[in-house]
Amino acid sequence: MTERAPRTIASLGAVGLLALVAACAPPYYEVPIETPIKPKLDITGFQRVLVAGFVTGGSNDVDANLETVRLLRSQLRSRSGLRVVEADVLDLSEIAGAESSVVAADAPEAPVEDEPVEDGVPRITNEEDLAQYEHIFADVGYWRALGEEYQNPLIVTGSVLFTPHQRSGYVTREQEIYDSFGRRRVMPVRTYTERTGFILRPKFVFIDGRTGTTLYSESFREEILYNAQQNTPALSSYFELMDRLLPSFLTTLSTQTVRGSRVLLR
Repeated sequence: MTERAPRTIASLGAVGLLALVAACAPPYYEVPIETPIKPKLDITGFQRVLVAGFVTGGSNDVDANLETVRLLRSQLRSRSGLRVVEADVLDLSEIAGAESSVVAADAPEAPVEDEPVEDGVPRITNEEDLAQYEHIFADVGYWRALGEEYQNPLIVTGSVLFTPHQRSGYVTREQEIYDSFGRRRVMPVRTYTERTGFILRPKFVFIDGRTGTTLYSESFREEILYNAQQNTPALSSYFELMDRLLPSFLTTLSTQTVRGSRVLLR
């Protein structure tokens, strides 16, 4: 009887310790999950993809046409099952501008307003300017001929407007405050701040290279702002903004997996 008592007490102590640990554990736990997202476009009829070129405008500090083509081709090589066609980057702004000039030459004369011109082509500075070049995407004959040249691929084209932007206003930030006893507190403080940055407005157009017809198009808008004292290169801002929307672009062509976690109660 005396020998069993210590063992009983030890057992009760172990049970109590386990109960204490269970009581101290959080009432929830995280479970990692993976969610596959189906592509928006059926590309089973294509073996190749051609990122042809874009109508671009806005900042002169970034060649948005060249950088967008390079970036999308790189992403598609590693993230899609299509063979990426290596070809010269098309200057669609110039091509569409040339088509507009032919149409204008056949039309009655109209008053011409002063507008910025670059290399003989009116410079694109805003969305209204960009809209005048949209007709190139409906030129079925042009895209069908381009598709025949590159063995009928899926053609990716569109427009990219990358413009400087600034905004002023009150911004809430946290500020450390110490009282007379040296105790630290963090207080929200509203200050008037001037911020500068960029707005990126890309439109991706997917064209069937076999027929020249548009299969799907999607537009995006991303904005980034910095403190006026922060000198961030335009190219860095461009890539940061493109990085935000690349997952949406890729889900158009291939199944992508979104990784995350879910919180479950115990």
